[in-house]
Order: sequence, then C-alpha cells, then structure tokens
Amino acid sequence: MDLNIDFFHIVNDQVAEKGRILISGPFLGDNYFRRSVVYLTEHTKDGSLGFVLNKPMDMKASDVIRDFPEGDFSVSIGGPVNTNTVHYLHTLGDMIPESIFVKDGIFWGGDFEILKEMIEKDQIQRNQLRFFLGYSGWSANQLDDELKENSWLVGDIPARLVMESKGEEFWGKTLSRYRNKYKAWANFPEDPGLN
Repeated sequence: MDLNIDFFHIVNDQVAEKGRILISGPFLGDNYFRRSVVYLTEHTKDGSLGFVLNKPMDMKASDVIRDFPEGDFSVSIGGPVNTNTVHYLHTLGDMIPESIFVKDGIFWGGDFEILKEMIEKDQIQRNQLRFFLGYSGWSANQLDDELKENSWLVGDIPARLVMESKGEEFWGKTLSRYRNKYKAWANFPEDPGLN
C-alpha cells in the first residue's frame, strides 16, 4: 500500500498571534531555535517578537544585571537579537507601570526601577517573573514565510508553563501533548543518522 503522508509537513490549525507559542520543527538547524519553544509577545504586520522559553542559563538575574538585587530569578536565552539586552515577562500586571499585556495574565516589560524596588522588598515570587537575554525577532512577513516553510508549529500553553523556567526537554514535553504526528516528533532523534 502506498501512503501519501508527509510526516514532517506542518499543518497549523492556529494562526501566529501574541500569546501563542512557536514550536520548532525537528530539523530546524539554527542554534538558537533548535528544538525550541518561543512565546510570542508581539505579532503584527510590521513584524513579530518573542522569547525562547527553554534555553536556560546557569545564572541568576543578579549575575547579569548590574546593581540588581539578589533573588532566585533565573535567566534564559531569549533569542539571537540584541543578546546584550535584558527583557522580562511577569504576572504582576499594573503593579509594574508601563507593562504590556500579552495574554492570560502574562505581561511583558514595564518600569524596571519599580520592579527592582519590589524585588528588594521581597514582593515578587520566583514564578511571577522571568528574565531573558536577547529576544527572537522577525521583520514584516518573515515569520509568515517561515511558517510556510514548515519551520514552526503554532500552539497554546497554559500561562503557568510560560512562567516556569524550562530546560531542553520542554520541546519534547510540549509536542507530547499533541495526538498526531507532532507527538511522535518528541521522540525523533536530533541526528537521525545516529539512530
């Protein structure tokens, strides 16, 4: 029997928009995006921006930000753009002025001095704040082109998973929630030649 199945062709049931995730295809070779899950904080006709959720660094925010209060706040690699800049997601809403609402209680950025004051006063819990070095960015239509090229699967995850620092295994765990061929990708070897 001859089956007409393209195991690695992505059919997105959802459109890319802020608050959704991008799950890289199993063969995306880029070092930043290999087996990554990216949380989109912006997606407009002018471009897209997000943060890789599963590329943690073995550092705390106080290790990379000058004059930053001590605390148990981890740092992840957010993407390949402006890797000398720090960005953050949080669930503090209006407590941090100038924050940008993303989705489901997740906010992006805001007044950094207020954030530092709240950390100094021990008013922020670890699961309320995530830091990223750099970000993932796409110019106008660039992400749409990558979606057409089967680079990304668009999906949703609960807000609590966005806020928990995740390791490399998060890519496979995210795919394993699916009930189709994408679930099988989770167990696909990174280098099929070594299988």
